[in-house]
Amino acid sequence: MTDLGDPATEPPATAGAPAERPLRADAERNRRRILQAAREVFTEQGLGVTMDDIAKHAGVGVGTVYRRFPEKGELIDALFEERVSEIVALAEEGLTIEDPWEGFVHFLRGQLELQAADRGLKELLISHGHGSNRVTAARSRIAPIAIQLFTRAQQAGVIRADVAPTDVPMIGMTLGSLVDYTRESHPDAWRRLLAIVLDGLRVQPEVGTPLPAEPLTFEQLDQSMACWKSGRR
Repeated sequence: MTDLGDPATEPPATAGAPAERPLRADAERNRRRILQAAREVFTEQGLGVTMDDIAKHAGVGVGTVYRRFPEKGELIDALFEERVSEIVALAEEGLTIEDPWEGFVHFLRGQLELQAADRGLKELLISHGHGSNRVTAARSRIAPIAIQLFTRAQQAGVIRADVAPTDVPMIGMTLGSLVDYTRESHPDAWRRLLAIVLDGLRVQPEVGTPLPAEPLTFEQLDQSMACWKSGRR
């Protein structure tokens, strides 16, 4: 593709003029083109891509990308805040399901399906190295409602009493990595492992195997996520 360029679209600011002016149609088209390209590249390759990668995919010069989005974090904000909200919506849907176990499974399976479809989303949810306060705030919205889902199922006696809320995101991290490693060879492999994990979480008529270690504290969970290293697979 050829570089469409990004001609000057706003006249110099003058006294009493508004701080921002609407973009001209050609500049707005470039902005949408960049956002779409970033969405596709992040989804396919993760957040480690460069602004040059995004510019090449969009068919514009890298200078055009930087004029619209001076930092990659701004692109991440624009694209992933909405995606993180989809995780929150999954949890909210789970609470509307009468059966506490089915509601919990709906949330866990649904967010893994989103991660399987969008590599960048998984990196955003786990890694502390990407995104700004706005995305971090959106991500933090997930925890309270996810814990509510978990607690409801545990109090109903369908999740083992010795499982802790912090075990669930660790399961997500583990299966999320499996999604990456099998994306090309066996993209549904995570579904098989999820079924095995769910059997382990659910209260069975017989006594389950005692768990060999204490659950993570929330501080330890945060440290584990911070240490996770993103990379292309």
